[in-house]
Amino acid sequence: MNQPLAYVHPGAKIAKNVVIEPFTTIHNNVVIGDGTWIGSNVTIMEGARIGKNCNIFPGAVISAVPQDLKFGGEESLAIIGDNCTIRECVTINRGTIASGQTVIGNNCLIMATAHIAHDCHIGDNAIIVNGVALAGHVTVGKFAIIGGLAAVHQFISIGDHAMISGGSLVRKDVPPFTKAAKEPLSYVGINSVGLRRRGFTSDKIRELQDIYRILYQRNYNTTQALGIIEGEFEATPERDEIIMFIRNSSRGIMKGYSGGY
Repeated sequence: MNQPLAYVHPGAKIAKNVVIEPFTTIHNNVVIGDGTWIGSNVTIMEGARIGKNCNIFPGAVISAVPQDLKFGGEESLAIIGDNCTIRECVTINRGTIASGQTVIGNNCLIMATAHIAHDCHIGDNAIIVNGVALAGHVTVGKFAIIGGLAAVHQFISIGDHAMISGGSLVRKDVPPFTKAAKEPLSYVGINSVGLRRRGFTSDKIRELQDIYRILYQRNYNTTQALGIIEGEFEATPERDEIIMFIRNSSRGIMKGYSGGY
């Protein structure tokens, strides 16, 4: 249902059952999938690719040009998967020549006023809470949760199933399955509640806890800890994911908390 008070560029490709509320503007070179609802006063700019059954709330701005002085006007995309909810006044910038696209996976919840900068990649089922600011080139894993008002430095990686406390300053990579809190941001345990909700067994959670004890609580350096983990733990997808994440970290991983947690 295209309201007469909305503007949709003739070059936009909109599925027939998309609902577009009044005072919304949709630019050229936009694709929107079946069943999506676009609230009032939304701006969807060139390069947006929005999937099926999404809900985009008033004031959101999707696929604006990057806030990057190096941006030269190149064609790029902002891709949003299926079943995503984008709440009020969220801003999602499209990519730059670096990767060509900003990507948000399926089933994500982006809460009000969050900002997702150019070339970010957000995994499926992630939750970005109110007021979070992601700088450029940030990678967020599937099922990760970033608490309200957290600020994430450019080129940071946040692993699958990680949970970051509200108000955090994220300057180092956050490995998968962990909880991160304190200042400076530190390891404070396994995201056990979230893992149980997603079907991880008690044995698997204990395995993850044992791995991270080697890494964070045994006074080994990272290289020593990874060697012990590889040597003493049976190869599993989770073990290998942790090892590869740490070895591929370009900024280094967050440190352990020394306050008794």
